Amino acid sequence: MDPWRYSTGGVSVALRVTPRGGRDDIDGLETLADGRVVVKVRVRAIADGGEANRAVTELMAKALGVPKARVRILSGTTSRLKQIAVDGDPAKLGDALRKLTAAKPDQPQDKGKE
Repeated sequence: MDPWRYSTGGVSVALRVTPRGGRDDIDGLETLADGRVVVKVRVRAIADGGEANRAVTELMAKALGVPKARVRILSGTTSRLKQIAVDGDPAKLGDALRKLTAAKPDQPQDKGKE
């Protein structure tokens, strides 16, 4: 199951964010203990004063090819688990998310995804 939901104006995406992660990157998908699937994201910014949230929205905007103003945090501003909204063509955003979260050849896949 994909960690994003489609709406008429875009998509909402469930994220698990690692602040101070060494680099700004999307690390694929992760299955949480409760069975939910999320997109794993890491940012260099620290979780202080909204810096990590800003870094997350900028990273997702750049990765999805949309302006920063089209990405906003819906919930989880003070949590590692966040829900973001991305405005745009839902089909194109879904395709982009699928490509961004596909297992990279040099990384093992998450064992819980089969």
